[in-house]
Amino acid sequence: MKKAAWLLAAAAACGSAHAAEGAEQCERRTELPPTVNFRIDNDLFGGQDQGYTNGVQLGFVSPNLVDYTDDPCLPRLARWMNRYLGAIQPEGFEQQNMVFNINHAIYTPKDFTRRDVIEDDRPYVGALLFSFGYNARNGNSLRTTQLRLGIVGPSAKGEQVQNEVHKALDDEPFQGWDNQLRDEPVVMLQHERMHRFGGNSSGIWGWDAITHYGGALGNYATFANGGVELRFGRHLPDDFGSTPLRPAGENTAPRSQMQAGGVWRFHGFLTSDARWVLHDITLDGNTWKDSHSVDKRAVVGYVGYGFALMKGRWKFALARYHSTREFDTQSEPPVFGSFTISRTL
Repeated sequence: MKKAAWLLAAAAACGSAHAAEGAEQCERRTELPPTVNFRIDNDLFGGQDQGYTNGVQLGFVSPNLVDYTDDPCLPRLARWMNRYLGAIQPEGFEQQNMVFNINHAIYTPKDFTRRDVIEDDRPYVGALLFSFGYNARNGNSLRTTQLRLGIVGPSAKGEQVQNEVHKALDDEPFQGWDNQLRDEPVVMLQHERMHRFGGNSSGIWGWDAITHYGGALGNYATFANGGVELRFGRHLPDDFGSTPLRPAGENTAPRSQMQAGGVWRFHGFLTSDARWVLHDITLDGNTWKDSHSVDKRAVVGYVGYGFALMKGRWKFALARYHSTREFDTQSEPPVFGSFTISRTL
């Protein structure tokens, strides 16, 4: 079946005839079938090899849900977990879904030849994060809450992943990984609210603008943020943005209508975000242990631009992001690129 992967996972988790019946009910829903997203971020796309140097994320998006605790479209483990997380789950909305992500990220200083601590450049950091989010929609408004759990430090295997990538590209390895942050469990709760303006659901060509504001709290990062995304193209998707770096971005929000599946759909996008940063473990260093750190800047902004192409069940998005300097002694503003592949099951 076209949605076999998601349905088999749900049936296996439940392990009963009731689960199989629930999976059949899930299959009949057409508003937003389950989706898989795979994203690669790399600063080589921006002509650099420093800062946020590489990121990989695999994400799973549920169909539109009736609720978070009894809906058969969710695996049994997710439904059990949601019974204890009611405090962060939205209520009273027309549509809702869940998103699950596995993310690996690597941060490095600029000079790859030095083995000592580079006091005026950012620490070496590897991060492995598991996250899940709750999205809830009323018309052109969306609320999203995302909980991230994971670890930074040697256990995240940042050195090993980067060395293998550089080996495959025949590049020199970074020499200073002995100075990376020490192992630390991390948590971050992030919440954003979005509103979509404009759009033209009845025509071929259209535009829209998506505003967002919110913040995050945790030892991984604590900040407040806000910004806007502008899009123009052919058969715009009925979602809340094409920026994969933000919650509910890139093909993850509930939809209120089906898209034209047999035609080519494409659009360009321009996005911006400003953050007031109170804490960032990748710059401030370990929370409870001595480690390398730098003097971060309290206000950081970025702009991004890109292009998205959709046909049938597939979506491809390519973007490039430019950030202001994140800490006082940073030699140049960061630039990196992102490529996302999505497929509806």
